[in-house]
Amino acid sequence: MRDETAIAVFDPDGTKSADVDRGEAAARLSAVDLPLTLPHAPDRWPIAAAMLQFPGVTADGTTIRRAGPRRWHRDLATIAAEGFGAVEIPSPWLPLCDLERGEIDDLREILRTLSLDVCATSVVRCSIIEAGREQENIALTHRAIDAAAAVGAPVLCLGLHQALMQAQRDATWFWTQPTHRNPDDRAVWAQAAAGYRTLADHAASVGVALSLELYEGTYLGSGDSAVAFLAEIDRPNVGLNPDLGNLIRAQMAIEPWESMAVKTLPHANYWHVKNYTRMERPEAGLVLTAPAPMESGLIDYRRAIAFAVAHGFRGAFLCEHYGGDGLSVTAENRRYIRRILSRIAA
Repeated sequence: MRDETAIAVFDPDGTKSADVDRGEAAARLSAVDLPLTLPHAPDRWPIAAAMLQFPGVTADGTTIRRAGPRRWHRDLATIAAEGFGAVEIPSPWLPLCDLERGEIDDLREILRTLSLDVCATSVVRCSIIEAGREQENIALTHRAIDAAAAVGAPVLCLGLHQALMQAQRDATWFWTQPTHRNPDDRAVWAQAAAGYRTLADHAASVGVALSLELYEGTYLGSGDSAVAFLAEIDRPNVGLNPDLGNLIRAQMAIEPWESMAVKTLPHANYWHVKNYTRMERPEAGLVLTAPAPMESGLIDYRRAIAFAVAHGFRGAFLCEHYGGDGLSVTAENRRYIRRILSRIAA
């Protein structure tokens, strides 16, 4: 029987770090004996492109789904031209859960002709505990599981974050504005975990893993809370997407990234990687953040990747970047990851 009092329910400000301070966490990250035996050759490890730079509608307002296979091919060909051999298909670009079988077949053929694998699909901002939309979003996610299996994706990435609020949509960087927050309510926490158990069982029946994305303001918004929530779900085909970038960009006090890393990386089965710079002036209560290439932001991915691999990470990397020519930045990030993998390999 699980001890309910021992579960760390959602920490409202996302800063709880009960047992690992920055110094201890940094020492753990550095205490990896190299070289490591990798599960994939460095030049074959799946590293995918995100579709953040591709809108879900055309210039005349037609959805990408309705625009059809010719448009799908054009966008995906841009990914392939940057040297990527894999891609994540996200719901804001093309909602696979709504596609008919013929459309899935068309997409698979396009991917085949472009030599692109689907490392994962994702359902974005459709939380299964969003008030008033719980059943709708659970049903959507069940359809997304079947669609992931149909398109040949081994992983479906999910989260507990909701649609951007108007102030976030109006801002240059949405994370500079307040966001939705999961209720600090044990009953809702249990409801979310129960929903994911049902989804996990469905996913296991069709050979799909679920990966839960770290995100500010949710039950996956700190290291302790994310690990406790994963334990509450307690399914072998569910892991974490330790997207630390989602947490370090918050313009508020945060748990040290090193602490979040040592807690969450051993539970990772898929990984969105991106980086940000942080400028802090605590006495003035000032925190400013901005996107940065992986090698030059706050997170030291050389240590983080080595630690993750040493603790069993075998999944795909998904390169993301906001602002500017994000696809070109992520292509450079892919090369950076491969250099790291080559350096840590046996």
